[in-house]
Amino acid sequence: MTDTAPEPSEPSESFASMPSEPEVRVAGGALRGSREGGVAVFRGIPFAEPPVGPLRFAAPRPVRGWDGVLRATAYGPPPPQGGHFGMDALARDTAGDDWLTVNVWSPEPGPGAALPVMVWIQGGAYSIGMSGLPEYDGGRLSRDGGVVVVTFNYRVGLEGFGQIEGAPADRGLLDQAAALEWVRDNIRAFGGDPDRVTVFGQSAGAGSVAALLAMPRAAGLFGRAVAQSVPGTFFSPELAADIAAACAAELGLAPTVGDLSQVDPVRLSAAGDAVGAKMDRWADRWGPVGLRAIPFSPVVDGDVLPVTPWQAVADGAGRGVDLIVGHTRDETRLLTALDGLLGQITAEQAETALNVFGPGRHAARRYRDAFPGAGPDELYELVGSDWLFRMPSLHLALAQTAAGGRAHVYELTWSAPGMGGALGACHGLDVPLVFGNLDRGQPAVLIGESPSPEAEELSARMRAAWTAFAAHGDPGWPAYDDEQRLVRLFDTRPAVATYPEEASRLIWQDHTFPALPLLGG
Repeated sequence: MTDTAPEPSEPSESFASMPSEPEVRVAGGALRGSREGGVAVFRGIPFAEPPVGPLRFAAPRPVRGWDGVLRATAYGPPPPQGGHFGMDALARDTAGDDWLTVNVWSPEPGPGAALPVMVWIQGGAYSIGMSGLPEYDGGRLSRDGGVVVVTFNYRVGLEGFGQIEGAPADRGLLDQAAALEWVRDNIRAFGGDPDRVTVFGQSAGAGSVAALLAMPRAAGLFGRAVAQSVPGTFFSPELAADIAAACAAELGLAPTVGDLSQVDPVRLSAAGDAVGAKMDRWADRWGPVGLRAIPFSPVVDGDVLPVTPWQAVADGAGRGVDLIVGHTRDETRLLTALDGLLGQITAEQAETALNVFGPGRHAARRYRDAFPGAGPDELYELVGSDWLFRMPSLHLALAQTAAGGRAHVYELTWSAPGMGGALGACHGLDVPLVFGNLDRGQPAVLIGESPSPEAEELSARMRAAWTAFAAHGDPGWPAYDDEQRLVRLFDTRPAVATYPEEASRLIWQDHTFPALPLLGG
């Protein structure tokens, strides 16, 4: 194990002789990419037919081939987006219906290279997300780590996760499985090894990674997985159908393929946003997701997703998959800031949060006893972070180890200097650090205007750990077990320590993270 940050590698001799517009051939036909910063890049490659017209709300269909050479130098159009962070406007700026495309970065494109492959699944609360964002550029990760990096688009919001009568559930997850099938069948042409595929994702992307572990359709498509901040929200079919009905009602329609397939995707995304903005009205029916404004999540439908990831992994579904799973220390501080409540939580708001999000009838008392010096702000943040990200992540690792599999656990504890340091080690901070894109994209605001040497060193350590794991399964710290509970802490001074959230771990130790039900009322 070493904590020395690796030096960026020089382009290989084979790359030096590569044409400025490298070409490869995949199952669909020939592709022409570009040469950027020491790697070959291919963008906007279709991996499935556009899910529009007769294919709207259908499972993804394999892409048909094309004649000639497809120029793969621009990202494909993103799927319809919700309005958070201006994603709806970004989607309209790149209009088109070829939503399902992949992008590939390779330091050595060629069928004999046999490099490790890392397939990224972006987050966005299952409501937004597009692979063409600058924070997801895979060039630095690919070049410095000697890996092939793949990113892709999948359907989000009602298009991808709405429970629509007459359509398969979890279409966004089916898109992800289809992208992984494309990787299996084509990645050798880019220098990748189809037998060394690692999926990695953050937030909803990490929830997707967890779901893929439980999906029969994804079995065998990857051998390693990295789940960064796994959200614990998986819906029962009844809850998902009730939310979809409310979204359709915004348009005066029923939540059926017949009604919704004729609706402009932009209007459908807007209907999802409208329901998300007033979900607290249905808190008596929808429970905690109503108060946290989470209208979409994977649905445990018994087919695409037979059971929750925690149950599937505990039953051995991921036993043959090496796993890294972790979270940030201050997960929901960013969400509190976005709600305009940072530093303003009242005792009443903290009490409500403890009772709604804490496990069991006596959760509020247990939190107060476990954290006797915590005020309203800290208690609000603790229970919110534990419910949504931290304990779901830890319990995924516990399920893996209980089933005889291997899991490495980490916590990001470095306080980001951006925005005056107010957000600490918040949700999303790991994204720029893992990709090394510290000065571009929206998460870069957490790093600050000029990335410090400290940030660069931490990013290099995380990239080295992730790519080493993809290459040979060892990220550089011991696997987790429930006796020693060793966790890698990513901070200015890296360390391996006993799991630090001992009090939260004990409060949540008996929780099973079931599919969230429809409460009625």
